Amino acid sequence: MPDKIFTALASCTFFRWLRLSLLAGACALTAALSGCTGTGGTGLSASTDWRTSADPIGSFLSRSKSGASLLTDDIHHPLALQALTQLGIRYRWGGKSPETGFDCSGLVLHSAQQSLGLKLPPRSYDIALFGTEVPRNDLQVGDLVFFNTLGRRNSHVGVYLGSEQFVHAPAAGGVVRIENMNLAYWTKRFNGARRL
Repeated sequence: MPDKIFTALASCTFFRWLRLSLLAGACALTAALSGCTGTGGTGLSASTDWRTSADPIGSFLSRSKSGASLLTDDIHHPLALQALTQLGIRYRWGGKSPETGFDCSGLVLHSAQQSLGLKLPPRSYDIALFGTEVPRNDLQVGDLVFFNTLGRRNSHVGVYLGSEQFVHAPAAGGVVRIENMNLAYWTKRFNGARRL
């Protein structure tokens, strides 16, 4: 009898919503607690579709009308615009293209190459040596923002979008998405910024 009650309750809309909310929270926590440092080979088929909803919250945020599209109306920097075209692409360690997926530095490499014709090194901590250092209070759209997500400086990179928002490829199970730099997780891990 208890099994039948639980089964009936589990099918209710509220419990379905609760399960999805918990899953989304777990995905967000996983993404927040990990990061990336570089790109390597993948050996994945280019025909694989990496736009996914495996990261429900990231997928929702990256396609949200109130988030991405309203923010992009004021963005004119080519690097930021190029990075935004990758919203929803699945995270893949070592990924450097929309076909294979992206890790954090792969997203920046691809976006810089496509928009500015720049060839950057394959690791976030090496990318942090390029360009000019920028203080946080002087960030502009298109600046690269660096974070310590793996216990070492500049182990994660994203592209600043303005209004304390940045686009990045978060971690395994996630998708390219927009995040708020004022969240406690990002604020305490911020390492600096560079302007290319």
